[in-house]
Amino acid sequence: MPLLDLLTAPQAVAFTAALVLMAAIGLIEALGLGTGGLGLDLDLDAGLLDWLGIGRVPLLVLLVAFLAAFGGLGLAGQQIAWACTGGLVTGWIAAPAAALASLPVTAGLARILARVMPRDETTAIEVDDLIGRTGAIVVGRAAAGSPARVRVLDPHGQPHHVLVEPNDADTEFHEGDTVRLVRREGQTFRAILHDSPRLTDWMTL
Repeated sequence: MPLLDLLTAPQAVAFTAALVLMAAIGLIEALGLGTGGLGLDLDLDAGLLDWLGIGRVPLLVLLVAFLAAFGGLGLAGQQIAWACTGGLVTGWIAAPAAALASLPVTAGLARILARVMPRDETTAIEVDDLIGRTGAIVVGRAAAGSPARVRVLDPHGQPHHVLVEPNDADTEFHEGDTVRLVRREGQTFRAILHDSPRLTDWMTL
């Protein structure tokens, strides 16, 4: 059967619609008009969700994979039926059969996509994660009761500017000094000189 006739046949309308919907979703996402995911509440068994790949790839990607599998398998099945019998299978039988056959295909596609798709990573940290990091005094003179501003890099290499006072009340820091943050009190960090002999003592506390 010619492809155009197959695509417009009543017995294959569900498969054609699935492919059209898949293409529409892809176009919307390509134009930046989509949300990149679907906020759907799924009341399904957790084992089934994991098998299908939900959680491994975005739900919208999983939907596109299912539509592609459903539409492709459905049309292929109808083409085989036409070649073997000279007729098409009624949609009431072909659609459920294609949907069932699409599930393992969708699960397989999800596993493949999960390996090649970039994962979202965050460089967000807790403020206390800066404790133990070293930084340089960039603004002001740090003394007891008079903090200075320090530029310190987090474990991801992102700069942060925090207020610092000397851990030792008799010590002062000046612009350009390198210090190590040893604790935090409210919004202010306490620090020692990076080359301070007290560093070893503090690390053993």
